Amino acid sequence: MFNRRHPRLSKRGVIWGLCMIMLYTSPPSCFANFSQAKQLIYKIKEGLPGGTFIGAIGQDLHLDFAVDPPFLFNLPQKKVNGQYVNLNNTTGELYTSATEIDRETLCPDNSEGRGCVLSLDVFVLPQQHFQLVKVKIFIEDVNDNRPKFPVDEISLSVPENTHINARYAVEHSAVDPDLGLYGVQTYWLVNDFGMFTLDVEQNEGGGHLARLHAFDPDLGANAQISYAYSERVPRDTRSLFHLDRITGVIKLAGKIDTGTATFYKLTILANGPGCIPAVATVSVHIIKVVTGPPAVVPRYIAPENDGELTIKESEPAFSPIAFFTVKNIGRNQRVDCHLEGTGPFRLGPYKKLKNEYLLETTEPLDYEKTQEYELIVLAKSAQGLVIKTFLKVQVLDENDNAPVFQQALVEVSVEENNPPNTFLTQLQATDQDSESRGEVIYLLGGDAPGIFVIDHVTGVLTVTTSLDREEKETYRFIVRAVDQGTPRRESLATVVVTVQDRNDNSPRFIDKDFTFFVPENFPGYGEIGVLSVTDADAEENGWVALSILNGSDIFMIDTGRGALRAKTSLDREQQGTYQLWIEAVDGGEPALSCITMVTVLLLDVNDNPPIVLFPQSNQSYLLVLPNTLPGTSITEVYAVDKDTGMNAVIAYSIIKRKGGEPGSFAIDPETGNITLKRELSNRGLYSLLVKVTDHGQPEPLYSTVMVNFFVNETVSNESYIQSLLTREAEIEVEERPWFKGQMTQGPERKLRPISNI
Repeated sequence: MFNRRHPRLSKRGVIWGLCMIMLYTSPPSCFANFSQAKQLIYKIKEGLPGGTFIGAIGQDLHLDFAVDPPFLFNLPQKKVNGQYVNLNNTTGELYTSATEIDRETLCPDNSEGRGCVLSLDVFVLPQQHFQLVKVKIFIEDVNDNRPKFPVDEISLSVPENTHINARYAVEHSAVDPDLGLYGVQTYWLVNDFGMFTLDVEQNEGGGHLARLHAFDPDLGANAQISYAYSERVPRDTRSLFHLDRITGVIKLAGKIDTGTATFYKLTILANGPGCIPAVATVSVHIIKVVTGPPAVVPRYIAPENDGELTIKESEPAFSPIAFFTVKNIGRNQRVDCHLEGTGPFRLGPYKKLKNEYLLETTEPLDYEKTQEYELIVLAKSAQGLVIKTFLKVQVLDENDNAPVFQQALVEVSVEENNPPNTFLTQLQATDQDSESRGEVIYLLGGDAPGIFVIDHVTGVLTVTTSLDREEKETYRFIVRAVDQGTPRRESLATVVVTVQDRNDNSPRFIDKDFTFFVPENFPGYGEIGVLSVTDADAEENGWVALSILNGSDIFMIDTGRGALRAKTSLDREQQGTYQLWIEAVDGGEPALSCITMVTVLLLDVNDNPPIVLFPQSNQSYLLVLPNTLPGTSITEVYAVDKDTGMNAVIAYSIIKRKGGEPGSFAIDPETGNITLKRELSNRGLYSLLVKVTDHGQPEPLYSTVMVNFFVNETVSNESYIQSLLTREAEIEVEERPWFKGQMTQGPERKLRPISNI
């Protein structure tokens, strides 16, 4: 039946059968991937042109071509592959090659009952998809050979007067290597001259004969029979088998090479006097007798070069490596085949295939542990004959290891103000893989500032510019170690660069100079003010101590906090302004410093009452003429106040009087000028108690003074007046509305009573 799945219908072979035999029904073992023996049978005609489609192995096995990695198909018999067939390695399609298949050449000893078969073993790869597929291609015969006589001319001697119907044997029969109907079917005479006829008989017969025996019913000499080879038997064949002419015994005459032929056909004639020879055929099958040691024929699944196999370390456990076929074994003989050597390998029989052994791994290989294994496949026959096959398994390195940094965290310290291109550190990472897979290059991560540079090969990290700790103290970024394998693998390390401080910054006051306003009489050691000072350096370089360059006998300053204090209470009236020079010195080596000026201004406090300068005392007096007119300025009270501002603004008022009528005198509150308001009707001593007060807050301070007027034309008795001044007397209170509530404090001077003169 023709397979119509391929477009080239006229050139494809016929698939004859597909046999799949399940070897186990129990749960799969480590050989589960190889427990199925698969066989494909195709049938094609001989003599097809090159490129004729034979069969699609992948499709006929119902393989899923969507798997990854994809399937590969391989013919381990390179000579057969190159001579007769071509295999598409990716699709598994089988085609005839440029070498035409001639059945008679391929199977020279083939008889009609035995088919001519081209047997192939096809490996389905890669290792994880491995299958061994037995492919048999039956070569069908076509009528491509003419019958041929062994000689161009056959000579027969016929005596004259021969009886009619006399028979003569023509031994030179024609040969046609084709089979069946395509072989020799009949003979005829092209020219019989009107005298001859041809009687065709097929006398093929006999079978595994060692002695021929023929008999003749005649008697005497007419019954004597002799034996001879037919002319059909080639000379080289006759040389191998000796035929006794009298007895018909066939003996071996020479050594038979089993590599040349395994079957011989001997055509023998039994000749009697005056009759046609009888014909017998003897078939000789050569049975190979094994005498030497077994032969081990390797067929490699893994890539091979001069007996050295290579396998990737990434291949999984139970990956097939090679097939070993044991040959040169006699019938019913057993051979022990096992593996010698160390490593994760095992050799076991391949199910359903006699004398086929599979070498596979038992666990994943690791190039970094072992790069090469030496194995021996040992085959031992039942007679004790041993053959050893040596092979090396080279483990191919793959990029299965990422680089590893010696330190995942690299901490580097560098002093600030470094010169450009300063060396920081050298990062080191190792990769256990080989060749370019183990070559490591170093790259900065995307978070690394542009001022850092790393040498791709050596891993040396440098900084291209001068660093300033005060600008940035810590840099943190990633460094990548990348190998050159495929695909590339990498690992990361964190680099922390700490900029160490140098004493490159002087202390700095937050203000160019300081001015503090302090109320006078501020308690000693009270905090006048704080001088804020900074130093951008760190640790000792940034520690600042303050000191007073002048005025340290009056002032002091806290070294650490910068608080300015006075050792004693300050009196503005003694000194209202102080100018101090303060120095700030850091703790670096050498130390750096700066100086600022501090002005301390004492704020006035109302701590001084007004001082009356005139009149000079309460005992003094002034002579006033009786005819003094009202409105006349008689005198003034003059006072001063040591305070300042409103604390020194003075107001004058008359708070008590003796003598005269109320309202006789008035005082200007601002100037202290005393004016007569009424005529003086009486002579004698007039006394006014004048209060001199300031405008200080929260409470005003004041003083009092007695202003004495002696009204008379002259002063005739000084002692009398003085005696009047020393006497005490009551004085009526003369109030003014703006004096209310302001007479509770301050000294009062008592007036002496006086009498009229």
